[in-house]
Amino acid sequence: MPATMVVALAAGLLTATAPTAHAAAGATLPFTSVEAESATTTGTKIGPDYTQGTLASEASGRQAVRLAAGQRVEFTVPRAANAVNVAYSVPDGQSGSLNVYVNGTKLAKTIVVTSKYSYVDTSWIPGAKTHHFYDNARLLLGQDVQPGDEVALEPTGTQVTVDVADFEQVAAPATQPSGSVSVTSKGADPTGQGDSTQAFRDAISAAQGGVVWIPPGEYKLTSSLNGVQNVTLQGAGSWHSVVRTSRFIDQSSSLGNVHIKDFAVIGEVTERVDSNPDNFVNGSLGAGSSVSGMWLQHLKVGLWLMGNNDNLIVENNRFLDMTADGLNLNGNARGVKVRNNFLRNQGDDALAMWSLYAPDTNSSFENNTITQPNLANGIAIYGGTDISVKNNLISDTNALGSGIAISNQKFLDPFHPLAGMITVDGNTLVRTGAMNPNWNHPMGALRVDSYDSAIEAQVRITNTTITDSPYSAFEFVSGSGRGYDAKNITIDGATVRNTGTVVVQAEAPGAATMRNVTATGVGAAGIYNCPYPSGTFTLTDGGGNSGWSSTWSDCSTWPQPGQGNPDPDPNRNLAKGRAATATGSQDVYTPGKAVDGDANSYWESTNNAFPQSLTVDLGATESVRRLVLKLPPSSAWGARTQTLTVLGSTDGSNYSTVVGSTGYRFDPATGNTATVALPSGTSLRHLRLTVTANTGWPAAQFSEMEAYLTS
Repeated sequence: MPATMVVALAAGLLTATAPTAHAAAGATLPFTSVEAESATTTGTKIGPDYTQGTLASEASGRQAVRLAAGQRVEFTVPRAANAVNVAYSVPDGQSGSLNVYVNGTKLAKTIVVTSKYSYVDTSWIPGAKTHHFYDNARLLLGQDVQPGDEVALEPTGTQVTVDVADFEQVAAPATQPSGSVSVTSKGADPTGQGDSTQAFRDAISAAQGGVVWIPPGEYKLTSSLNGVQNVTLQGAGSWHSVVRTSRFIDQSSSLGNVHIKDFAVIGEVTERVDSNPDNFVNGSLGAGSSVSGMWLQHLKVGLWLMGNNDNLIVENNRFLDMTADGLNLNGNARGVKVRNNFLRNQGDDALAMWSLYAPDTNSSFENNTITQPNLANGIAIYGGTDISVKNNLISDTNALGSGIAISNQKFLDPFHPLAGMITVDGNTLVRTGAMNPNWNHPMGALRVDSYDSAIEAQVRITNTTITDSPYSAFEFVSGSGRGYDAKNITIDGATVRNTGTVVVQAEAPGAATMRNVTATGVGAAGIYNCPYPSGTFTLTDGGGNSGWSSTWSDCSTWPQPGQGNPDPDPNRNLAKGRAATATGSQDVYTPGKAVDGDANSYWESTNNAFPQSLTVDLGATESVRRLVLKLPPSSAWGARTQTLTVLGSTDGSNYSTVVGSTGYRFDPATGNTATVALPSGTSLRHLRLTVTANTGWPAAQFSEMEAYLTS
């Protein structure tokens, strides 16, 4: 993103602004959010905190305000409004209410608060803890307030932690379209007391090719709708027409032309049960359909889409408080556009494409605002062909999540990996990236993950802004630990501000070209380049980069936020954890085992095929003075002599002899180690051992190749 792109956090408002040359990131929203920590309060501010499982870590801005009885938080209204939505948390098992004051006058209405929809446990997901602490509750104020007015909240019956308030001017209810079929004409009960399921079905049947009208009121459905096709379902507005059900549409196919708009579907999902279709839409709406102007809340998933949804448009909706994904294109999505939506407090990926059974193709996530997914990514692309992720604003990801993940993680088969062109353009990521407890190290704000296979697609990441990432900005990883290549990646145009650790976190083999990437406020070093379990990640400087040229000095440790790049330990093993390659390997005895720090694991070359070579990339040119070569210390390894030559290179292409061919004795009686002294003046980055003989086995064998600066 050009340098004039900024994320403004003044006065507790999260907005994105951009030069006219590029669209602003995020959705155009009908409300303005104000953070509680920026308001006046007699309560206690909590945070900031990035620790999994804390109230502050799941809050917007990683801060909130805790209110006890009699305490208040008072918001200055930022815009003309007649309604407010509050994101809050109460202790598990409790409920109560929030008194509302406008300019000091208490309203007769209160906001009901409850823990019913919070504190979700998903023990089957590795690394998960109790999460989903917050909930949202809304209120029509019954009067207009103007910018500068004061709206205060005060708890009764329980302690309440207030995160953020959304102020909105809600339009009057829309009127019934001419020629439409009202659900009340078929017997629907707008008081929400009676079961309106059959009335909805009858109205849909009667309105084929036309409009089903859902007047203002609340309607209870006790089972899902199916056979929905060639019809429009329209309400009077998402604050006025409310359907209470946890399963709205559940169908495997449709002839399409379904248009759903302008009402709310609010469920009663309190736990995540993946086998249950507790979704607003489960399955297919058919080709040429749309979903717009909806308020979706307290469901497992907003839309879990399978089958034919060709050219579906999902736009201008709110997704709140799902226990799993906001929306998932679960394979076979063709030409789907998901744009200008707001998603808060999803229990898994907020927006996902998962190319299971058939690839998602030519589909896009554009101009969405996503905040606080509390167990996964803001946007996740798992496979697919010719996918676009453009101009989204994503903030405050929590455990197991990046802001954006471009991944070949398949979960199940048959899976269709990334293919064609993957376009990631114009996105703004704020406080995204998180610690992954399964890896015991962090995930970057934007992650490219060759989890189950190499990245063969062309991945183009352009015009990105990353602000206040608690850890790294860009991560390249093979999340399974199997070392598939993360390659074919270009990053062009990025502004990185105040990243906690590094700008580039490369921990898989592969390659990326980076150009016009500027960084300020880097917490530790510019680059962490330590591929696992072996191999080389080639980072090509395409020009125009600044502020992140330094490299983390020690692959045996992870940089910590804000610690800087410490002076390296002169006695450290330079080869530990570095990328290792070989001319050949026998079975599972791969070259990475010679630099893993474990003397009991080992590399063994192809048998009966001397000479064989082991090469280690130290990551930087070093004045190496001593090598320690090891075999497993077990007495089962008989004494032997290996004849080898030490070669070195500064560029990985041109090698010269450092120590000529010499036989080195390995004897378990003396630890099965051999020391090789290197001449004074040796300077190399790529270290190679070429073995021509082994008296104990017809192959080269090393459990560790250690390199030291000291003689």
